[in-house]
Amino acid sequence: MASLHTHVPAPDVSGLTTTVPKEYVHRASLAEVFLTRCTRQSEGHFSLFGQWPRAHTFFRAADGSRHDPLLTAETFRQAGLFLAHAELGVPLGHHFVMSDLWFSTEPDQLHIGSTPTDIELSAVCTDVTLRGGRATGFRMELSIRRGGTVVAVGGGRFTCISAAVYRRLRGDRLGCALSGRRGLPRATMPPATVGRDRPEDVVLSPTGQPNRWLLEPDPDHPVLFDHEGDHYPGMVLLEAARQAACGLMRPYTITPSAISTVFHRYAEFDEACVIEATPAESQEPDLAAIEVTGHQDGRQVFTSLLTGPLHCA
Repeated sequence: MASLHTHVPAPDVSGLTTTVPKEYVHRASLAEVFLTRCTRQSEGHFSLFGQWPRAHTFFRAADGSRHDPLLTAETFRQAGLFLAHAELGVPLGHHFVMSDLWFSTEPDQLHIGSTPTDIELSAVCTDVTLRGGRATGFRMELSIRRGGTVVAVGGGRFTCISAAVYRRLRGDRLGCALSGRRGLPRATMPPATVGRDRPEDVVLSPTGQPNRWLLEPDPDHPVLFDHEGDHYPGMVLLEAARQAACGLMRPYTITPSAISTVFHRYAEFDEACVIEATPAESQEPDLAAIEVTGHQDGRQVFTSLLTGPLHCA
């Protein structure tokens, strides 16, 4: 038996797979980090790698057969933040604003197999603005492949804001938090009416008016509110858009194969956010199109255009 004091060299782990630092993608939980590594191909062009879990608690269909299309949006978000920090010189502690985000998926490629889904992303960063050698903004175009086949394409615009500038920008809002709503009952929609199967995942409450709801997510939701913030995250607004589209189309539901969103301003915790859905003209005869808007105090917060097939709820 070897002595407890015998030195045994640690194995070389340089070729093993791990996630990127969670701080680089602004996540508190390692389980919510979907990227594993990145390689710079050329100026502004990067290859990233990642993995989607088979049994994610939120980003999967109710029957467990396929990945949720919004997982694409979360992966794009993480890619943009990671590239900003790891490749474009943006320090940790900076804040980010997404002015727009879009994605389009190939639904047949979102099936969940017998192993986790390994993905490869091709990212191109353009329109990069610099100050002091650090990026202050950039546009990113992305594609995701699994086994060489395209799963999704998309992109968006990111603005990078220093902590000092963010404090001045947010002012009194900086201290806002959802903590005051923790433990309070939520009068949310029945899950099946908004395309969900668990009450804790519902983010909309009824207003008594057709096709109009209030944004009321669970402040303790482990995915939508993975870390503290002073406004509703963009992914919460995307989820609200998807649920509103399902609410509009009931008794059918819609699985959005594509979403294009413009974020006009921060969605504040301390103001009622009204979510409204209306039919839109579809460019494809076999797909429905819905426009969803969010307003606070009469001002537009975001606009989303969702397209996708309808199916029985």
